[in-house]
Amino acid sequence: MITHIQGKLVQKTPTHVIIDCNGIGYFVNISLHTFSQIPDQEAIKVFTHLQVKEDSHTLYGFISSAEREIFRLLISVSGIGANTARTMLSSLTPKQIREGIAVGDVALIQSVKGIGLKTAQRVIIDLKDKVLKIYDIDETSLSQNNTNKDEALSALEVLGFMKKQSERIVEKIVISTPDATVEFIIKEALKNL
Repeated sequence: MITHIQGKLVQKTPTHVIIDCNGIGYFVNISLHTFSQIPDQEAIKVFTHLQVKEDSHTLYGFISSAEREIFRLLISVSGIGANTARTMLSSLTPKQIREGIAVGDVALIQSVKGIGLKTAQRVIIDLKDKVLKIYDIDETSLSQNNTNKDEALSALEVLGFMKKQSERIVEKIVISTPDATVEFIIKEALKNL
């Protein structure tokens, strides 16, 4: 198994990179999260997952081993293939996916294009215990954080702001300030809406 590739960045697009490693060019599929984190410099290193099928060998690359770990957890779920897992990591950060699974946030997982209600529920049922154990997550602090986020979103909706736009801004606030109160989240969101 190829665990990482380190070499010269030849091409970088939102869906893949080509890395020259001692004269061999590796085509590595990446998520938008990895794309945004890859520096625009010549020498790079990506952690990889090699998927072997009867008709192809496909490399998936990640900026961190933590993102690769989430990818591997996602593809272990029945109905989630490598491309769906990559789409999930393009729509949400690895931290958002981890926390969404830990608190059972079906709506967050379902917000990814191509993920229906049943698939989102299956992801949470299959991975919740693993995520809580692997990442040593405290469920109570996450659910409190989630409650504050939900209350802030409800308040913004009552004030007449579009739900999608509010969700993006509130998510950024909650990520940057995990212990934010409802009032703080609303005030910060109003500055950015």
